[in-house]
Parts: sequence; structure tokens; C-alpha cells
Amino acid sequence: MAKYSEKASEKVEKTMHEMKEGKLRSGSGKKVTSKKQAIAIGLSEARKEGAKMPKKKGK
Repeated sequence: MAKYSEKASEKVEKTMHEMKEGKLRSGSGKKVTSKKQAIAIGLSEARKEGAKMPKKKGK
């Protein structure tokens, strides 16, 4: 299992809370309903803020 920083965990927690309230939106402006998508958004935001985390896996 990958290890994520405290900052990354907080970001994911915040985005999950937003999703449950129905306030989280994707880049296209649509409401996010998927748990996996909410986690991905949280990790992406944490990466942009410079949180310490494993590199993104390529296809």
C-alpha cells in the first residue's frame, strides 16, 4: 500500500466530505458521485500543493 502524507490525507478527507454534501464538481462542471473520482480529485489537488506522495502511475 502506498504511503501518503498527512496533507494528502486531509485533502482527500475534505473532497470526500464535499462529495457527500453534493458540492464537489469535476473539471467539466458535473457533480461528482463516484467515491473513486472524489479520491482522485483529492490526491490531484494535494499533488498541486506539493504534498509528499508516490508518483502518479502512467498507462
